[in-house]
Amino acid sequence: MRFALRIALAASAIALAVGSSQAQEKTLKIGTEGAYPPFNNLTSDGKLEGFDIDIAQALCDEMKVKCEFVTQDWDGIIPALQAGKFDAIVASMSITPERLKQVDFSNKYYNTPPAIAAPKDTDIKGVTKEDLAGKTIGVQGSTTHFNYSEQTYTDSTVKPYPSAQEYQLDLANGRLDAVNDDVVVLQQWLDTPEGACCKLVGTITPVESIHGPGAGIAVRKGDDELREKLNAAIAAIRANGKYQEINDKYFKFDVYGS
Repeated sequence: MRFALRIALAASAIALAVGSSQAQEKTLKIGTEGAYPPFNNLTSDGKLEGFDIDIAQALCDEMKVKCEFVTQDWDGIIPALQAGKFDAIVASMSITPERLKQVDFSNKYYNTPPAIAAPKDTDIKGVTKEDLAGKTIGVQGSTTHFNYSEQTYTDSTVKPYPSAQEYQLDLANGRLDAVNDDVVVLQQWLDTPEGACCKLVGTITPVESIHGPGAGIAVRKGDDELREKLNAAIAAIRANGKYQEINDKYFKFDVYGS
């Protein structure tokens, strides 16, 4: 009887150990664009880097799961999540009412304002509709910045681009009068030799109905368990100093926002 009990206890212990090992080996697939530095960028040697990537890795570490990153073009990133290509999107995606119809979001993990950049010899003096009247503005399509530009700069030509790099190239080559994007993305580009042509004109006061309350992590509709785990992990890395460590690696100010 005791021998049988010992065998049962041993089997139970093995099962628990195997279960624990499997839990530790669980993989969370993260979708990201890989074309939006300094938040996410795919280097020439195929390595993903940036604030989004480091934050995602910190959240996976906090949740005790393995991060597996999947790159996806921006225009197809929500359909790819819905199709199960990955479990969550960490790609500087703003939380907006329109997107909330398609996916659920974690709490924000950063919030920085949009801005306008233009050539250094521009005659553009500000960021209002009147300041940009008659100008051609480049902006990445399917973004909050594109939506804002279309709704606000109705006296301008708003030209969508598949990625930030493409509108940056056209601005540098004189094919655009201005561009609209996140201030951090624009400033990071302006600080490079490729962006030396241009300058920051000014920041735009975010409109919450368009820009949302900040960037969040998108999950499939109804995946409340993952969303809640991500919220807890975001709160944990904010509290334990890991968020600040990553923030300071990329920025000279707190991108979390108020």
